[in-house]
Amino acid sequence: MITVRRAAERGHTRIDWLDSWHTFSFGEYYDPKHVDFRALRVINEDRVAPGNGFGTHAHRDMEIVTYVLDGALEHRDSLGNGSIIRPGEIQRMSAGTGIRHSEFNQSKSDAVHFLQIWIIPERAGLPAGYEQRPLPATVRGRLTLIGSPDGREGSVTIHQDAAIHAAQLTTGTTVEHPLASGRHAWLQVAKGAVTVNGEALREGDGAAISDERTVEIQADADAELLLFDLA
Repeated sequence: MITVRRAAERGHTRIDWLDSWHTFSFGEYYDPKHVDFRALRVINEDRVAPGNGFGTHAHRDMEIVTYVLDGALEHRDSLGNGSIIRPGEIQRMSAGTGIRHSEFNQSKSDAVHFLQIWIIPERAGLPAGYEQRPLPATVRGRLTLIGSPDGREGSVTIHQDAAIHAAQLTTGTTVEHPLASGRHAWLQVAKGAVTVNGEALREGDGAAISDERTVEIQADADAELLLFDLA
């Protein structure tokens, strides 16, 4: 079974420096039909104007993953980490017992476009933590593991029974992901267009997938996507 979440149907926040689309309920946007999917709590597609960003704010008890599509995002946090996140990298921040951080676009001319993803952790009260890694080269052409519970294959560690795969596909490429019995998947199209198990999806669309043995994805145009394998 596949349930499609169209890009234009998402919640939308627009202020002078931020254009944000919410796949699930977030902030002042609440839709009881779209609160979460399994442990996946937030997918926000954000565009931050040059010279602007999110000031220092607090989080706790959440796994927060940042995936930059265009531009560069400066990160600073109360653990002493400071970094720039660019396309081709993934960042995981475990808010755990509490963390404060800021995200800023230092560019004077270019917006930064990124996905911010929240995953509910396996339990509350985990130690706060931070990790940032480059994506493996294999992401270009096939589904590649970039987040997992045990950090295998060079992925960032997600403190939940959840795996994140990424792929950058050229037109006509087909990839498959097997779903074990009782597992579920969420597919988020970051760029381009794909067909997943017969359903056509375009940039910004997402799909909840349950009771399927295989997720088959064909790139109808050059595409970039994230696939979440969830308990």
